[in-house]
Amino acid sequence: MKISGLQKNSFVDYPGKISAVIFTPGCNMDCFYCHNRILLDSNYQKLISCDDVLNFLENRKGFLDGVVVSGGEPTLQKGLLPFLNHVKSLGYPIKLDTNGTNPEVVKSCLDKGLVDYISMDFKAPLNKYKDICRTDVELGNIEKSVDLIINSGINYEFRTTLAPGLNVDDIVEIAKQIRGAKLYVLQRCRNEKGEGLSYSAEFINSWLREIKGIVNSVETRGMSFSA
Repeated sequence: MKISGLQKNSFVDYPGKISAVIFTPGCNMDCFYCHNRILLDSNYQKLISCDDVLNFLENRKGFLDGVVVSGGEPTLQKGLLPFLNHVKSLGYPIKLDTNGTNPEVVKSCLDKGLVDYISMDFKAPLNKYKDICRTDVELGNIEKSVDLIINSGINYEFRTTLAPGLNVDDIVEIAKQIRGAKLYVLQRCRNEKGEGLSYSAEFINSWLREIKGIVNSVETRGMSFSA
């Protein structure tokens, strides 16, 4: 499996755990707000060997509580499942970040018990996916992944970045697509300079009121509220 980066300690990427975060190169989307744009190219050259990462995880047992595999889009990696199996053999719980475009890979991870937490980015209401992701997406795969995750029996969350172009009605439509989900997270969007956009408390609260009752729990993450 190709590994493009390793964050040795994170307190925010795996809820309730101190984790290492492993990044994979390559993505099948081109979201205009992506903060890991350097990783979109599957031919990203500055790679880290799997053996080095596994050795690091071996040496950090007892200090780390979990491992996050993110990207890019990890499910594009042909060696993902064997790598996850190696990490599992070290005794680590694993969180997988995915955009949900490869439900077959998600299913394999679940069937083999290789992941303990899944975070799926639900980018937009289905009719706006191409506008936000700037690529053609097989929407049926998004729906299949949602169904797999909701019925997986493991911990999970769905996330939406509050990007320009999305409105309250769009968020309500997404919430309906994941109706009954354990957790729906609304994330702060960053501009091209990496600066977080600011939102009024009234603005965010209006979104939260609209989706209350559609999903079981909703949170905001990384928000900066303006007056």
